[in-house]
Amino acid sequence: MAYPFELGFQDASSPIMEELMHFHDHTLMIVFLISSLVLYIITAMLTTKLTHTSTMDAQEVETIWTILPAAILILIALPSLRILYMMDEIQNPAMTIKTMGHQWYWSYEYTDYADLSFDSYMIPTNELTPGGLRLLEVDNRLVLPMETPIRMLISSEDVLHSWAMPALGLKTDAIPGRLNQATLSSSRPGLFFGQCSEICGSNHSFMPIVLEIVPLKHFDNWSSTL
Repeated sequence: MAYPFELGFQDASSPIMEELMHFHDHTLMIVFLISSLVLYIITAMLTTKLTHTSTMDAQEVETIWTILPAAILILIALPSLRILYMMDEIQNPAMTIKTMGHQWYWSYEYTDYADLSFDSYMIPTNELTPGGLRLLEVDNRLVLPMETPIRMLISSEDVLHSWAMPALGLKTDAIPGRLNQATLSSSRPGLFFGQCSEICGSNHSFMPIVLEIVPLKHFDNWSSTL
């Protein structure tokens, strides 16, 4: 989860988030180089009285500064499109979870099981146990197996919500009357925290999401006890 004064991303817990972090570093380096070059040119133009007239009007220079930005945009667009298709593509999911947003809580349904569904409410501050995280703990966590492709079907019953899990690189809008799909797969076990990322009303900040990712054997034991 995030910690105070954190400047970077949370530790990646899925292949998609790892790709997103690599793309972020790739793009940031390009932006840094462009910004440095532009700053140098501006500084040079402001601090020198010399002007090379033939350079300012040369067609070769104009050709370079037209082709170079196009090449840079291609270097950014190609990995971006690759990740976009990776996030949208899902083949043979092992299980499907239906997520519904309400004012102001989440409900989950394991569609591959007969009667496995529950609501997930935030635990009020005065009811937290020692060590509990304020505004992030819920009474019913969404338990999922690790290293398993999972399809999330996300919708809403009232207003716009957004189901977001930063450590897994997920953020999908929950829209009334529409079913959105997201792919979830965690490469390690643990507790992962997220929140509603849409301004959905007065209690918008009280819709936390808690994923408990466990090995498949523990998930089978958990589901059989319900």
